[in-house]
Amino acid sequence: MNRDRLKDKKRIVVKIGSSSLTHGETGGTDLIKLEKLVRELCDYRNRGIEVVLVSSGAIAVGSRTLGLKGRPTDISLKQACASVGQAKLMVMYQKLFAEYNHIASQILMTKNTMLNPMNRRNAQNTFEKLLELGVIPIVNENDTISTYELEKLQQFGDNDTLSAIVTAMIHADLLILLSDIDGLFTDDPHKNPDAHFIDTVEVLTDEMMRLGKGAITEVGTGGMATKLASARIATAAGADMIIANGADVGILHELLDGVQKGTLFLANPTEDFDMDAFLEG
Repeated sequence: MNRDRLKDKKRIVVKIGSSSLTHGETGGTDLIKLEKLVRELCDYRNRGIEVVLVSSGAIAVGSRTLGLKGRPTDISLKQACASVGQAKLMVMYQKLFAEYNHIASQILMTKNTMLNPMNRRNAQNTFEKLLELGVIPIVNENDTISTYELEKLQQFGDNDTLSAIVTAMIHADLLILLSDIDGLFTDDPHKNPDAHFIDTVEVLTDEMMRLGKGAITEVGTGGMATKLASARIATAAGADMIIANGADVGILHELLDGVQKGTLFLANPTEDFDMDAFLEG
């Protein structure tokens, strides 16, 4: 039973996207879902599991706070929104985690953090110390000062790739991507009613990678292609990965209880995968 292996995970990275944290009708923050997400992560910690949250949403929260209509397209305006939104998002997270007697921290990363060996080692040391102290790190790309991620959204896709890189960096044994889809299908289920759900991926083949046709949402930026790229990184680093529907974040405890939800990508450690080459590509 592949799902039974999830009950023994000790270090987990959870990624949630902008579209999962906002109301589709208004673009406002879904506070009920945010509170439930925090409660689920705190319960992970109460189980003795180390957890890192990779959270998008800074630009969405910032644009809403500044009264903008829709997602900004100008780079400098995106950076301004990220500056306002990241601060507001962390205030909400800090308050909610404190209500459950847990401590959250903020880690902002750029492409240079990932590529530079010294910076990456320093980031890794920070993660390790925070987890040792029982802190829940909250990670996001530093959109305020870095334009690379904003210009290359297809590659880094709403923090999908970042979450996989963090998974590899801290040697986590599970990555959970909470999305707006139930998992991986043989085709886009929104367009093809005959698309079949794929429960488990044992080996991520080139044919499987070609299934990444997901559309980019108005709020988020990540499609299925970036999620499959994340799976390639995470599984090569020795971690299992799950793509699951984040409509109800209560799915987090269900997954660790072995409930058959989402698509499970089995770890397939390899020495051939070059993360630096991927990032430079």
